[in-house]
Amino acid sequence: MRQAGLRMMAAGTLMALLPLPAIAAPASGAAEAQALDVAKRAIAFRSVAGPGNQTPQLAAYLTSVLVAGGFARDEVTITPVDDTAYLIARWPGSDRTAKPLVVSGHIDVVEAKAADWQRDPFTPVVENGFLYGRGATDMKFDAAIAMAALIDMKRAGYRPRRDIVLAFSGDEETRMKTSAMIADQLKNAEMVINIDGGGGRLGEDGRPQFFTWNGAEKTYADFELTVTNPGGHSSAPRPQNAINQLSAALVRIGNYRFPPQLSDLTKTFFVEAAKQKSGALAAAMRAFAANPRDEKAIAVLAADPAYVGQIGTTCVATMVSGGHALNALPQRATANINCRIFPGVKPADVMATLQQVAAEPGMTIRDVTEGSVANDASPLRPDFVAAVTKAMAATRPGVPVFPSMSAGASDSMWFRYHHVPSYGASPMFIKESDEFSHGLNERTPIDNIAPGIAYYRSLFTDLSR
Repeated sequence: MRQAGLRMMAAGTLMALLPLPAIAAPASGAAEAQALDVAKRAIAFRSVAGPGNQTPQLAAYLTSVLVAGGFARDEVTITPVDDTAYLIARWPGSDRTAKPLVVSGHIDVVEAKAADWQRDPFTPVVENGFLYGRGATDMKFDAAIAMAALIDMKRAGYRPRRDIVLAFSGDEETRMKTSAMIADQLKNAEMVINIDGGGGRLGEDGRPQFFTWNGAEKTYADFELTVTNPGGHSSAPRPQNAINQLSAALVRIGNYRFPPQLSDLTKTFFVEAAKQKSGALAAAMRAFAANPRDEKAIAVLAADPAYVGQIGTTCVATMVSGGHALNALPQRATANINCRIFPGVKPADVMATLQQVAAEPGMTIRDVTEGSVANDASPLRPDFVAAVTKAMAATRPGVPVFPSMSAGASDSMWFRYHHVPSYGASPMFIKESDEFSHGLNERTPIDNIAPGIAYYRSLFTDLSR
């Protein structure tokens, strides 16, 4: 998923309450080399949903890496599901009564057409300090770094108190069927570290600006609007026209703004984000954090695509279809409304609001959402906040750290559905101008490897003790 989290920022107020961090153990040269090698090999697998999906083969390759790195063969399982597969690897802890720490990610990627890219998307290339290829950012590179960190911890003789479970889903970018299956299987977890969320922002000068971790994400929902009429010959128009009626309803929905909302997490985000901004935007962030009904602040934030999704539920028309012949009155017109729902709000309530706002008696609406469930924000757990702040301070000293809410969907949704705290906490830093997740010429700086491994070692160690 990797996206909105990189725009967010984290809470210095939380940092002030924490003890001074210890310095994280540096990554070994072997771990760094392994991370890059595994990332390159992983990118070469075309793990895309549909014919020729190589996610099962990629899972088999990653299994061989884990086993060679010290994981017991019977503790690594691959489960085929339709055309894909998911992988679960368990590192047993010393306390069999302790709930496991889950490290979550995915190994599938979105489609990439070679003809559109400057380089073949499934031929990894290291050039000018970047790793290029589909999955370089979302999220095979991150998976490789996390694996290298765990293997490095084993190599150093570390033994966790609680089990560490590495779980890679195989269809996060599409149906999330394996995501749901993994979360159901691991719903007894103590905590989930989702390495497909959060992250750091580099300025255009290459200097780290801030780091955010995701503590919540909005609920994804699709609603289908339908207007039907008897139809007839186009030469004999009638007052009621399905396309016209649907169009009018869509305009009313498009003009509607759901009531702005503020949670403890998003309030912290806006307070801290304002410190990284200036001018009207910074003033709006501070004003909204103080009063989520401030109309002037709402107008400024709602006009910015980077922040409109942070102030409440949003719904937009994404698809429309109508009519059955060029010379006939339409018998049916349909549209899809895609909503990103603020944590804690019920999709059924959003659907009822859309029906009311549309104000079209002849229109029906139904929930057609697939692969999504409502979920609330994860708690601001002191043990996680302390561990992630310590790990970042040791690897990127002086970089502000604070929480954020993702406007997108990830595997965290399924864990939160089972009331398991899940936090997006990738250590990858990237410039906004280099952010090409799901897009052309995806790339990520390779100098993320050494600090990324050290960060993961610190984080995984502190949370598995």
